Parts: sequence; structure tokens; C-alpha cells
Amino acid sequence: MTEQHHLAFGTRGRGSTEITADIAALVARSALKAGIVHVFVRHTSCSLAITENADPTVRRDLETLMQRWAPDGDPAYRHDLEGDDDMAAHARSLLTGTALSVPFADGRMLLGTWQGIYVFEHRTHGHRREIVVTLLG
Repeated sequence: MTEQHHLAFGTRGRGSTEITADIAALVARSALKAGIVHVFVRHTSCSLAITENADPTVRRDLETLMQRWAPDGDPAYRHDLEGDDDMAAHARSLLTGTALSVPFADGRMLLGTWQGIYVFEHRTHGHRREIVVTLLG
């Protein structure tokens, strides 16, 4: 059996937005007893990640690493139609991923104690981001 939901989130520009509670609410309301929740972001300049949810410096440090891996405005980039952050945002999305899966049972995701689900915005300006959540059980 499957269920599918569509969610939208506004981002404030480069950084992370926690969506754990939104996904957990869908799992809690589901009639499915156990399975996998698959989360997919429908964009190429943001990504999804499961990471530390207790200390926000972890997410700031991840942004520092992303700046090193895919810097804005690199003169080697050819794709810059939407600004200096354009190609860097696409590269960061490839490095971090646009989908993830989490097992669930008895109405709750089986995340670890300090794990949270985040949308990472890789553009410098905020955007409306669409997420597809599929529960398989």
C-alpha cells in the first residue's frame, strides 16, 4: 500500500530548513503500520539531508564545507544565467542529493536521537520548494 503527499516550504536563502516535524506528522496520520517514507525535492538547486538536529553549528559548518566544494562565481563555470550562485547551487545539490528514505513503524519515523530532515537551500535568495513524500508499507 502507498500514500503520497505534496508539501511546500519557503526558504530564506542559503541555509537549512528543518522539515522533520512535517514528515513525522504525515507518518503519524498514516494508516500504514510499518514501511519506508521516501522524501524527494522537485528542484535542482536545493537538496535534502539527514543530519544533526541538536547543534545548529553543524549545519553552519556544512554550509562552510559546501562553499569550499562548490564556490560561487568560479570563473571556470559556464552556467551562470541566474547569477554567481547558479552553477554552485546545482553542484551542491548533486553533492548532497535530492531524495532520502527513512523506515517507520507504529506511526513514527525510526530516526536516530539526534537526526533531523532538512531542506538545504543552495541559492542565495529564498525560494518556494516543493517536496513529494511517499509512504510505502
